[in-house]
Order: sequence, then structure tokens, then C-alpha cells
Amino acid sequence: MKEPLPNVHVRAEVLVQALPHMQRYDQEIVVIKYGGHAMGDRAAAEDFAEDIVLLEQSGLKPIVVHGGGPQIGRMLGRLGIESEFRGGLRVTDEATVEVVEMVLAGSINKQIVGWISAEGGRAVGLCGKDGNMVRAKKATRTILDPESQTEQEVDLGLVGEPDHVERGVLDAVLKAELIPVLAPVAFGADGQTYNVNADTFAGAIAGALRAKRLLLLTDVPGVLDKDKKLIPELTLEDCRRLIADGTITGGMIPKVETCIYALEQGVEAVVILDGKVSHAVLLELFTDYGAGTLIRRS
Repeated sequence: MKEPLPNVHVRAEVLVQALPHMQRYDQEIVVIKYGGHAMGDRAAAEDFAEDIVLLEQSGLKPIVVHGGGPQIGRMLGRLGIESEFRGGLRVTDEATVEVVEMVLAGSINKQIVGWISAEGGRAVGLCGKDGNMVRAKKATRTILDPESQTEQEVDLGLVGEPDHVERGVLDAVLKAELIPVLAPVAFGADGQTYNVNADTFAGAIAGALRAKRLLLLTDVPGVLDKDKKLIPELTLEDCRRLIADGTITGGMIPKVETCIYALEQGVEAVVILDGKVSHAVLLELFTDYGAGTLIRRS
């Protein structure tokens, strides 16, 4: 049975309204960090895969970077590996990094590739080790000691941060019209495997490729003000000010710092948005209704 004609006209109008957005991003690289609880919801995962395939079919060059913290935690529990925490942060030892690589570069990576393939896309799963794509260095973290009220450095073991990105592998994959799906695991200069934060990894990839957009899909609507209301747009100066005055706190600080880094490396704009919203990527890129907080250089 055919749908009523007016509904068809509405759908056609939606496509026409998307046209200028498609033209803006034609042949442009968009890096999307996918993570949080949205990864555990099958319907949301299928929506995400549809978005990625539609982007590629519309002439964009999407690159997916994924996390997997909850899945890593569950696997560590199943294997009976107890995690050590310092200052509230998980320490990655030799046993843990093996599980991290197995979960991130193995099961999760191939699951996302499978979702994209099921929607008609052609994706290839990689990690930072492949082709020496990402070279990592040991990350340094500090916490505030509650007794002395001074910043103290914490050794988190095999937690790394990107030190160099070799874009040749990604250029070759994109030229072949494939969709790269990247796990944030990388070698250090010493050949050691490092677990890299997915946001930081995505920011390094976006910066190295001078991406048009970096989208950080998370579990919150975006950057919130002190009244917990969404801030639709920010500049670099705004970000630094809001971190300094305590508006941006906790886990949002490293996300915003990743945004600042990416923008300074040449990314045109970054968006922090709620990955639980159905088709959030399409709403952000192909409509006038932004799905989160847009951050620009000025």
C-alpha cells in the first residue's frame, strides 16, 4: 500500500533542505568518535551505522574512532583480573592492556564493522598499530591530593597519548572508498602497547588529517552551563574561560581539551553531542538543527 502523497512530499522537502549541507561537506573528512552507553544499545548502534553509510554515500569521508570502557570492564571481571585504581583512574598493567587490545581491536572493532556492512557500507577495522598509524607515548596524569591540596603525578601504567600520526594508511583506505573504523590502541617508541583514550585518539586523527569536523558522541547533550543548560556554541576563548571558572568540570574537561587541540591543529570545528539521540550525526551535519555544542576557533 502506497503512503499518502503529502507524506512523500514532506520527505522530498527534507532531502532538498539537506542539499546545501551535503555540498558543504562534499569530499571532506569527518572524524566521529563513537562511545559511551550508545554502543550497548542495538537500535542506537544500527542508527549510527546507517548514519555513517549515508555520509559516505553522500560524498563525505567518515572516519570512526571508538571506545569501549564498559566492555573492557566486563571482560576484566569475567577473566578475574582485578583493576587497580589511583586517584579514581584505572591503572593499565600488562594483563589489562592485553584485554584492552583484545576487546577494542578485536570484538568491538569488528562488531562496528559488521554493523556498517549490514547497512550496505564497506568498512575496514584498524588500530593505531596498523601501518604505524599512531605512535604513542606514556601519558602523564595529575590529581589533587586532598591532604596537601597540591597536584601530584599519578602513574597509570600503560596508558598512552598520541605522539605522532602517520596519515598514509588512512589516505590509502579513504582513496579506496572504504570507511576506516579505528580502535585506540597504539605502539610506543619502545614497541610497548598502550591504551589510548578514544577522545584523545580521535582528536589526534582529526588534527593530522585537517578534518572538516570532529564529532565526539558522548552520554550528555553537550557542554552545559552552571544551570545545567546546553551551551549551543563556544569559541576557544570561551572554553578556556569556562574551564578556569569551574563551569566545565570532571570528565568534560579532557573532552574540551581534545577539542581545543584539534582546532589548533587545523580542524574547522568540533561538536560534542549526545550519541543516544537517534541519528544524531545526521541531525548535526545535514540539518539546521545542531545536536550538541559546536566549538570553533573564534
